[in-house]
Amino acid sequence: MDPEQNLPLGEATFFILLSLMPTPKHGYSIMKTVEELSNGRLELSTGTLYGALKRMLEQAWIERYEAADDNESGRIRKTYRLTDLGRHILDAEIARMDTLVTTARQLSGGLA
Repeated sequence: MDPEQNLPLGEATFFILLSLMPTPKHGYSIMKTVEELSNGRLELSTGTLYGALKRMLEQAWIERYEAADDNESGRIRKTYRLTDLGRHILDAEIARMDTLVTTARQLSGGLA
């Protein structure tokens, strides 16, 4: 599959994938990381988050597994991680956006 067929990504999808790049996360952690990465610009509702996660699971961009919570409760949480395909999609989107920014900077004399 050509990752570029899936581009451009929506902002929520982009930030969700980006949040999973360094380490797997559970839903609440994804929401908080997305808010931090977007400098507070994007606050995902649970409906938006879980709708996006469902689509990305169906497309095999992410995987879900159960993991014990880090605290002492021992609670099992649904945790999400990027698949190789998800990483390729994210890399392709980053490259696409980099090209856009480079072009804008060239046209604006480097002021953008």
